[in-house]
Amino acid sequence: MSRRTQAPRPELADARRQGLHNIGEAAAISGVSAKMIRHYESIGLLSPAERTFAGYRIYSDNDLHRLRFIKRARVLGFPIKQIEVLLGLWDNRERASSEVKELARAHADELGRKIREMQAMQQTLLDLARRCHGDDRPDCPILEDLATLER
Repeated sequence: MSRRTQAPRPELADARRQGLHNIGEAAAISGVSAKMIRHYESIGLLSPAERTFAGYRIYSDNDLHRLRFIKRARVLGFPIKQIEVLLGLWDNRERASSEVKELARAHADELGRKIREMQAMQQTLLDLARRCHGDDRPDCPILEDLATLER
């Protein structure tokens, strides 16, 4: 029976001297909340953090870089599944940039579709608001429209 020897876990002070960051520092530096960092670990977007002797999570500069990548992708509206693909492409230095471009264009097209849908909703609501008297009378075209079964 062979036992793998594991490097001893560092004390937090030693980890900091090695340039590692606890979860609070990682959150502050990356702009990703500690809760989301734990979530990204739990779903595999971020490797499980190393731990100090006391069990505190510690993160390297590479981890922080990955967190900033994830945050930027989220700001651009990429869903988690696509971020997972993007991270895989980012990690693969042999990948073709055409794959990344295809994902970006498909996402931009989807955003355009959603924008058009939201603009149509906005126009409908503005039209309904214009038709509503907004006074003490009970009749209201907004409520009448909402109550219709189909359009």
